Amino acid sequence: MPRSIADQTVSELGGPGSVLVRQRNDHVELDRLLQELDGTTGTAQEHVLRRIDRLVFSHAFAEETVLWPVIRRVLPDGDALTLHVEEEHQEVNELVAELETLGHDDPRRSERLARLVTVLKEDVRDEEDVLFPRLQEALDARALRRLGLQWEVARRVSPTRPHPTVSRRPPGNAVSGLPLSLLDRSRDLVDAGVQHAPAPLAPAGQAVSRGLAAVAGWVERVPLARRGDQPPTSR
Repeated sequence: MPRSIADQTVSELGGPGSVLVRQRNDHVELDRLLQELDGTTGTAQEHVLRRIDRLVFSHAFAEETVLWPVIRRVLPDGDALTLHVEEEHQEVNELVAELETLGHDDPRRSERLARLVTVLKEDVRDEEDVLFPRLQEALDARALRRLGLQWEVARRVSPTRPHPTVSRRPPGNAVSGLPLSLLDRSRDLVDAGVQHAPAPLAPAGQAVSRGLAAVAGWVERVPLARRGDQPPTSR
C-alpha cells in the first residue's frame, strides 16, 4: 500500500507548493478547529463552526472542481474513489445545513454535531491514506505543484457555506461556483459586521444576510447547477 501523505516529508510530497502539502496543511488546521469546537456551546460554538465552514467548504469545492477530474482521468478506478469522497462531502453539506436550522437547546443538535465531526475525520483519512497517495503515484512533483497552484486559486474563489443541492461534479459545480462564492463571502462579511454592530443596527444586517441566503438558494435550484451529479450525491 502507498504511504499516507500524513507520514511523508514536505520534500517527498513535492515541495511546499505541492497540492498534497497544501491539502495536508488544511487538514492540520481542521483538526485544530475540531479540538477547539469540542466542549463549546451556544454562540461560541456557532463562531467555531463558521470558521470550520469557511475552511471545509472552500477546500472541498476546489477539490471537486480541480482535483477530482484529474484523479478520474489518471487513475483507472478514479471515478469510484472520488465518488466515495463526494458522498462524504454531500453528507457534510447536509449536516451543516441542518445544524443551521437547529436551536442551541434542540436535542438533535449534539448528535448531528458528533456525526459531522466523525464524517470530517473520515474524509481526511480517506484522502490522506487512499486518494492522495494514489494521485502521488500517477503524477510527478512538477505536476503536483502545478495542480497545487490551480487548487489554491480555486479555493480562494469557492463557496464558504453548505449547498447540498448543487452538483458535486461539472458542469453544475463549475457553473454555480463563482456566484455562490460571491454570495457566501458577502454573507460572511455581513455576519461578521453584525457581531460587532450596535444593537439597533443588528436586525438590518441580519435581514441582508437572509436576503443573500435566499438568492443563494435560488442559484442552487437553477437546473444547470444540479447537472453532473451521480445518484448517491444528487438531491
